[in-house]
This record gives sequence, C-alpha cells and structure tokens, in this order.
Amino acid sequence: MTVTLDRPMSTRTRDPKKLFNAVQPHVKHLTINVLDSGMTLWDREVALLLRDHTMVRDMAERILGDAVMYTIGCMEHPEVHLGVGKLVDIGVHQLILDTPVWWALCDAYNEGHYKHHAPFIERRRDGLCLRTADFLKSIGFDVDEELWAIDGTDCSPCDNKVPDSH
Repeated sequence: MTVTLDRPMSTRTRDPKKLFNAVQPHVKHLTINVLDSGMTLWDREVALLLRDHTMVRDMAERILGDAVMYTIGCMEHPEVHLGVGKLVDIGVHQLILDTPVWWALCDAYNEGHYKHHAPFIERRRDGLCLRTADFLKSIGFDVDEELWAIDGTDCSPCDNKVPDSH
C-alpha cells in the first residue's frame, strides 16, 4: 500500500528569487494585472518597491530577497516564532499588499492556507529580529546580515499566537 500526502511546494533551492518566481503558476486572481506585463513576479515586486519607496534597485532586491526568505520560513515553520526589523518588513508588506501574489505564496508554501498579518502596536525589543536571521540561516537561507543588523533588536510587532499569523 502506498500513501501520499499533499504537501506544499518543495523548496529544494534556497534562492529567494527562484522560490518566489516558482509561485507564478499559483497566481489565479487578477492575472491581467499581475501576469500580463511579461515581468517575472520578482521583477514586478521590485518595481513596486521602487515605485513606492526611495531606494535603488540593488536595495529593493536585497529587501525583497530577505522578505521572501522570512515569509517562506514562517510558512514552513509555523511552530517557530519569527520577526523582522523595519527594513525587511518593507518587503514583507509589499508581498502582503499585492494580494494576488500573496494568495499564490500561501497556496504554494502554506498548504493553501491564508497567512494573516496581525501586528501589535508596540515594536518588540527582545532580539527576535537577530534570532530570526539566525534561524533562517539554520534552514539554509543566505540572509543579508547587514539588513538584519540594521534593526538589531528592534523587531516587528507581529505575534505568532494569532492562528496562522506571522
């Protein structure tokens, strides 16, 4: 007898650009807005970051890369409490705001379950940001140390106690 389990997409590579672009077949909503430009999902989100924030492309790609790593880390390991600093959080919010892409990320890496964003008002200052970077490294991601060190212990006010939230 053979038993198969439905599992989220495999993450053989830890390259955030490849992992993110692999989500494209999962985009099912507002595809004319998302897919008809001919851009990859990566290039789309970088363009949106550049549209809405004052930064150069290299910084937008760095932020997006670590936001993707963080998001997938949260989805793969819901039992681990993770959080980001203000800079990487810009990328996380970009992903969440592009709802057709966010739904596709949830479909691909969170077993189709929507991942909520339920922040507290006050930021945390307990070192969670640095512990998160260490955790992401431990699961094979090559985090941008500088982006995580900028905020150091000043971390996002997200809470893992809200069901399926980051």
